[in-house]
Amino acid sequence: MTEKNDHEPHNASAPDWEKRFRAPRVSLPDWAEDAPDRSLFVSNATGTYELYAWDRTTGAQRQVTDRPNGTTDGVLTPDGRSIWWFSDTDGDEFGVWKRQPFGGGPDEDAAPGIAPAYPSGLALGRDGTAVVGCSTDEDGSTIHVLPPGGTPVEIYRHRESAGVGDLSHDGTLIAVEHTEHGDAMHSALRVVRLDGTTVAELDDTKGGALELGLSVLGFAPVDGDTRLLVGHQRRGRWEPIVWDVATGEETDLAIELPGDVSAEWYPDGSALLIVHSFEARSELRRYDFARRELIEVETPAGTVSGATARPDGSVEYLWSSAARPPVVRSTSGEVVLDPPGAKAPGSVPVTDVWVDGPGGRIHALVQRPAGEGPFPTVFEIHGGPTAHDRDSFAAGPAAWVDHGYAVVRVNYRGSTGYGREWTDALKHRVGLIELEDIAAVREWAVSSGLADPAKLVLSGGSWGGYLTLLGLGTQPDAWAVGVAAVPVADYVTAYHDEMEALKSMDRTLLGGTPEEVPERYEASSPLTYVDAVRAPVYISAGLNDPRCPIQQVENYVDRLSARGAPHEVYRYDAGHGSLVVEERIKQVALELDFAERHIR
Repeated sequence: MTEKNDHEPHNASAPDWEKRFRAPRVSLPDWAEDAPDRSLFVSNATGTYELYAWDRTTGAQRQVTDRPNGTTDGVLTPDGRSIWWFSDTDGDEFGVWKRQPFGGGPDEDAAPGIAPAYPSGLALGRDGTAVVGCSTDEDGSTIHVLPPGGTPVEIYRHRESAGVGDLSHDGTLIAVEHTEHGDAMHSALRVVRLDGTTVAELDDTKGGALELGLSVLGFAPVDGDTRLLVGHQRRGRWEPIVWDVATGEETDLAIELPGDVSAEWYPDGSALLIVHSFEARSELRRYDFARRELIEVETPAGTVSGATARPDGSVEYLWSSAARPPVVRSTSGEVVLDPPGAKAPGSVPVTDVWVDGPGGRIHALVQRPAGEGPFPTVFEIHGGPTAHDRDSFAAGPAAWVDHGYAVVRVNYRGSTGYGREWTDALKHRVGLIELEDIAAVREWAVSSGLADPAKLVLSGGSWGGYLTLLGLGTQPDAWAVGVAAVPVADYVTAYHDEMEALKSMDRTLLGGTPEEVPERYEASSPLTYVDAVRAPVYISAGLNDPRCPIQQVENYVDRLSARGAPHEVYRYDAGHGSLVVEERIKQVALELDFAERHIR
């Protein structure tokens, strides 16, 4: 990798919070199934997140993509000879797949004949066959099979969201995740041949009657093996089963661990690598089919955000904690990929807090600055909503801590990691459910002496930005400042302008379209409550954002302006967030400055 030297003098004198953003990082390297010494990873070494090829035999690393707004979506062909990467326009997520030789060379259209679209899964076969999932407002979800040297053939089309899950090792079967039953939060599975004819189906929703989802975790990595690893929710949490799509036999692995369990195959198909997530932390296990037992894979306490089993039996994983920056480790004891340059300064660890709320116990993660409280406190609300905050390294919250703020992160109802009922609880009272939980944790933070009630900041990005704006309007006396990044601000306009897959999700969450259930969209839209907002509001928004489009943000800002409410807006030329390090630093600096001016 190369690193831009013009940043180094500035880095040396920069504050720690900026150094955390600028420190070179790498993702967990992916590797080619039939050429495991060829890997692909993402790094910010040049100041923008881009794809890199790594030849482990020679140690050579090469930057694959170089675009002003960065690139993170890439896949190696099984033989390791080519890299597919997704080309959009300035972060709008709408585009086509490109292909480049592993050793370097010109890019070419990887899937000629397939029109630009939002990506919805990609699977590459050993003979050169590609299975390409697409989503557009006009066509809904489509899947094309592109034979080597041939023209694409559409084998699937539906208005509801669907995508490519995996292609079998021998290239004869395709696993499709779909929501034809109309529930975008709970997928069903269909396995088809290359011509689109159905081989097997698995639908835990029973046609939409039950809220039970399935996910494709991968076909067994052995020719002729028709076993598909599937994630299910039948016992109230995510866990794996093995489904033989030829016989219909399902093998329950009976992994008795609290929290969610995911898995992937070891390369020879004899075992599974288990990722166990529980109460904002994660760990690894090996499930041995012959002995039907779990064997611990030792990792430090914290979060494993990605793991893969190598052909030699070792496991590589990306690990971090709130206090310690991420590193790619191996069970062999070595650091797998160590980028050049200064390392990120550490931060303070999180402490766990459990608060009784209206829907059950709420888990929150707290970071405290030096000194005695009560502190000015930032409630940093995660996006998703189907995600959760973890004990992992995050430069944004660490920046607030460096400036003397306590940081509280709430895994509200709607978050993953605490069981299916917790995740599904927000339906139809979207936004309001989450804010009830945030309010309960806010009350604890004040009563415990952690937080100064006059200096509370509500902040978040994406869904967290949405909850920030909604919270400022529905809880106007609770917050001193609001900081919302790429938010939903006007739910009705957002629905009509957003990408098709998110329309499906909104119909599921709210029970229909804005025309079908207008009262629910009104109740859940920040625009409804904008005239009640008392706190100064800072909003940042991407001009090319397909998830939280710019016009609905402008509608909200116009209402603030009309009544002279204190606010500032920062618009930038990218999509749903930026992959450019200096741009991200600029945004955080603006957020910190806004809070300082209105709180201190």
